[in-house]
Amino acid sequence: MVSQEQRRRQLAREKFLRQQQRRTEARRKARVRNSVIASVLGVVLIGSLALYTTGVLKQDDDKTNAGAEVTPSASPTSKAPDPCDKPAGGKPKSKTWKKEPALSIDESAKYTMKLDTTCGEIDVALKASAAPHTVNSFDFLAGQGYFDHTRCHRLTTNGIFVLQCGDPTGTGTGGPGYTIPDENLKDKSLKDNIYPAGTVAMANTGQKNSGGSQFFLVYQDSELPPSYTPFGTVSEAGMKVLKKIAKAGESTGAGDGAPNATVVIDKATVTKS
Repeated sequence: MVSQEQRRRQLAREKFLRQQQRRTEARRKARVRNSVIASVLGVVLIGSLALYTTGVLKQDDDKTNAGAEVTPSASPTSKAPDPCDKPAGGKPKSKTWKKEPALSIDESAKYTMKLDTTCGEIDVALKASAAPHTVNSFDFLAGQGYFDHTRCHRLTTNGIFVLQCGDPTGTGTGGPGYTIPDENLKDKSLKDNIYPAGTVAMANTGQKNSGGSQFFLVYQDSELPPSYTPFGTVSEAGMKVLKKIAKAGESTGAGDGAPNATVVIDKATVTKS
């Protein structure tokens, strides 16, 4: 019999797998809805202006809409103070490429990715020999300034515990224009479908070989199917930064939303040692 805890984890995993596809459809519908709302507001604004100029609409804070039906609003959710600094000046780049960059890294060498974020520095030891296409892609994109000034757009705090970054659009739907193959899915660190704290892995659409530029950093052991390329490990100091971000929580209160902390990658660099 499946326990409640196992069922909860299963639902969390399924939600994680579906998230990218659902967000794309939701944003398409939102664009249509917002277009309609904008048109209606335009009509209301014109009508209100006409009433105001003829003296029919009067300014009265105490009596305005006194007889109108009032819909109760949700009580404001208490939110932890933002533990991060303001982002450095600059905007994310929108450039994309038609194909994966040619493999140019030295697979026998050691590579480190440094994320200078508004919340602190996160150093990641990259697994060049185990995930050469992934590390090569990050080396290329970092060199292009692709990750600079990008916001980490997603934090999960229920079932799985990850911070997701790497999308210049900040919507969860952006990418570099190309995809890279899945790699290292049998990494020794992945035991019993657990991505251990400190793992850095590729996000994807749920389809094989669909990774682009989005990645997630695991701040607490998370049960996930081994479908996400693990390509790095966060340093001890970097884990403290992740814990600080996680402690501030996410915006929806449901365990999956934008971080309350202002997490922006001011600069990303990949170095060979």
